[in-house]
Amino acid sequence: MQDIDWSKVLLPETPLLEMFVRGTVVYLALFFLLRFVIKREAGALGVTDFLVLVLLADAAQNALGDDYQSISDGLMLIGTIVFWSYLLDSLAFHYPRWRRFVKPPRVQLVADGRLLGRNLAHERITEEELLGEIRHHGCDDLSQVRAAYIESDGMISVIVGAGRSQRRSHKNRGID
Repeated sequence: MQDIDWSKVLLPETPLLEMFVRGTVVYLALFFLLRFVIKREAGALGVTDFLVLVLLADAAQNALGDDYQSISDGLMLIGTIVFWSYLLDSLAFHYPRWRRFVKPPRVQLVADGRLLGRNLAHERITEEELLGEIRHHGCDDLSQVRAAYIESDGMISVIVGAGRSQRRSHKNRGID
């Protein structure tokens, strides 16, 4: 206990405003990269969830290790990351314009039993990945799917019902 330099452990060496700015720049840069460049994958964590986990783990690791000289530096960075995550989620919850910016809109991948290839390509989802997700929802045949969407959280939702080809064959038989 006598060998511990308590001022080095507890007092920040980096100015708190600098830590806030650093945390802000890193968080927002990674947010933009993940939201607009990397996109989302089926079943993946939401962008902000993933980002918070990665940054918090790194910030906590640095605060526990010797990368930062004080616990205060690490705690300031963790606080900055949590602040931005909370602020962006709150803005997305209360304001539709922010929601469209922070959380990607749902995108339709199947319409009346037909794959929407352009949307699949835009979301970087292969036909095999989508068909696997559809099978997880209990559909063996794409014609059983009225619609499928990739939701803002990366999960696939499937609406089962008669696809276009099945509705036509029912109409030909006098069934609606």
